[in-house]
Amino acid sequence: MAFRDVNARRHIGLQQLSALASTGRTFLGPVKSHKFIVDEITKQSTLICSAVRLLESLDLTSAVGQLLNESVQAQKKEFKTGMSTLLFLVGAWSSAVVECLQQNVPVPAIVSVMSEGLNSCCERVQCLQIPTHDVKKELCSSRVRPKDSESKTGQAGRDALTNPWDLLCFQRDISATEEVIQINSCSHQGDDCNFNKLPVSPLADFGSVASFVKAAGDKSSPALSGSAGTASSCITWKLTHSRHFSTLGKGPSASQQGSFQGHLSGPPADVCGCCGLGHLAVALSHGNQSSVKLLQSIAAYQQERAEGSGNSQINIAEIVTCCVLGLPESYSCVSPGFVTLVSPEQASVIKRFADKPLRVLLMDGDLTEGYRHLGFNRPPNVRTILEHPSPQGWAGDAWLSRTLDVLMSFEVNLVLVKGNVCKNLMERCTTSRILVVGCVARDVLRAFGAATGARAVTYLSQLNAASVGSGAWAELWKSSDGRAVDLGELLPARISAGGIALLTAVLTTALPCKAQLLEDQFWTLLYRLHHALKDGRVFPGGGAVELLCLSHIQALAEQPGRPGSDGVARELPSPWLAEHKPIVLQALASGWRRYLAVLLRNTARAGSELEAGASVDRHLQKAAACGSPSAYILEQFRRGGVLGSGSEPVPEQVTGLRVCDNVAAKTEAWRRALDLVLLVLQTDAEIVTGPRGHQILNSPVSSEFMFL
Repeated sequence: MAFRDVNARRHIGLQQLSALASTGRTFLGPVKSHKFIVDEITKQSTLICSAVRLLESLDLTSAVGQLLNESVQAQKKEFKTGMSTLLFLVGAWSSAVVECLQQNVPVPAIVSVMSEGLNSCCERVQCLQIPTHDVKKELCSSRVRPKDSESKTGQAGRDALTNPWDLLCFQRDISATEEVIQINSCSHQGDDCNFNKLPVSPLADFGSVASFVKAAGDKSSPALSGSAGTASSCITWKLTHSRHFSTLGKGPSASQQGSFQGHLSGPPADVCGCCGLGHLAVALSHGNQSSVKLLQSIAAYQQERAEGSGNSQINIAEIVTCCVLGLPESYSCVSPGFVTLVSPEQASVIKRFADKPLRVLLMDGDLTEGYRHLGFNRPPNVRTILEHPSPQGWAGDAWLSRTLDVLMSFEVNLVLVKGNVCKNLMERCTTSRILVVGCVARDVLRAFGAATGARAVTYLSQLNAASVGSGAWAELWKSSDGRAVDLGELLPARISAGGIALLTAVLTTALPCKAQLLEDQFWTLLYRLHHALKDGRVFPGGGAVELLCLSHIQALAEQPGRPGSDGVARELPSPWLAEHKPIVLQALASGWRRYLAVLLRNTARAGSELEAGASVDRHLQKAAACGSPSAYILEQFRRGGVLGSGSEPVPEQVTGLRVCDNVAAKTEAWRRALDLVLLVLQTDAEIVTGPRGHQILNSPVSSEFMFL
């Protein structure tokens, strides 16, 4: 029939969708293949490893490309994770639908059976959900032991630090040194651990972290002290690496201990010790170790501030990031307050402050002459001659002088602006020793308002004495070894205030092309943890959920029954649906199979996708022989992984580490992927044959049609 020939050859949209989505197949799994994106104009390159950055770099002029980008952006806006899964499944299911069309399966049957099959999968995998408070019990059974080659002293120190102590950890630096902590008064409280108690247990797999430790019950030393001297008597330093392996991160000296900048650190990435949200962060990291250390630092600080409230959530509104180029990645840390990049002229102003308390002004808008707030109504019967007068003219000079006079009359030293700042005004303020920082996030303004008592204003004409805050200070940001960082054009500066809840994750890298990648990885892990705590449950990762979906769909394909909705059953004959149901379900299952094969290949647990597919088949057979696929998958997860039978050696960064996934983000990525594929399928069908194409083609007049 002509209807079948059209279906088999004319669905260009599905082919375009499959081709676009195939570009992100290397983004699955912990061992990802990064891509370099080169700007044709500037010739600058950027390293990416996410579906969002990839689609932003592609020229998506087609309608299918724009629909794909909208779906990925919607997933990012809601969850900030799951975009790579969405992109891959779009490509896999697009190819599967094309294969169904080549087997003469009608479009209504494909839409009905695939939708019902995915809904059935989402219901089936609910049994795999693990409560977040049980993640520790699931993970602690596979404790990662220190290597036998380590010294007995280091071994004893590690074993002693696995008990749940009442400790709070502050980061001295992230370098190649470790501590042997000697505390005599510690209480052992059994195997169950309180999430508010933070012990230290360094692991060989995650590297050692030098930390400043004090007992949580010790009120003599403040939580965010500027000096580590109060606990120096409790710390014995031991060098574990040669200086040839660490050129910048030297061991701390007595002089450096007095220049502690407030770098924070929770416990290292320990999957055995009770370290608050450490277990969950490690499970959700998918091998991203550097972000785990930063996130544990943030969790330790926020949990200490919320002590007694019982709130274990991560407050994302109190977290910002700042990328500092020119330093090794090991210098990444968490600093209290707001860290931003300033010009050398502004840095000279900061040096003149010299720990002087600053008066703060918060601007909720642009600090320019022509700025008007959103919704501003111009007065009627007024003719505008010139919208933006040149600052070189008398009008611009008058505005600059008037603005500077207002700031000086209220003795303002620091101006934080949400939007843009007039360049000439910033130069004049710098000359007058007034620090102006633009493009500040609204959450940062809110945090400084709560800490200093300042109230944000939209225009300087609204400024009064009650709007100006006090108690802030500014200084040049220093690295973990206590040295100021001078990187040329832009210098990192730290602005803070007493009692401020704001934290800045300072991400350092020597490669400019990697800055965006590090920032994306940090925010992805942060939102994974946020959504896990919000949902209260997580999925076992590493392909466990997809393996159960594959097993469930194959079982449905072998069972007789109504495959679609009542509306489709009325439109198409029941024998026709019964005939095509196994084909469509097998096409849906092929998407899961491709996902698992690529995941195994990218995890380096299989030498090729063919070998990975054979491994998936073996697990399916074992799950079927067990009688309960879900019980088999959970048991394999408790043993250390679900798909771990490849012959190739496993990289060190993915050994001894169990992976978890978000519940809502994963299932919503599935639904968005299938919805996009079915939307393109039905759109192609209407373009090719019209909304009633199958009725027309089955009519006697169809012999008069000629398709080009």
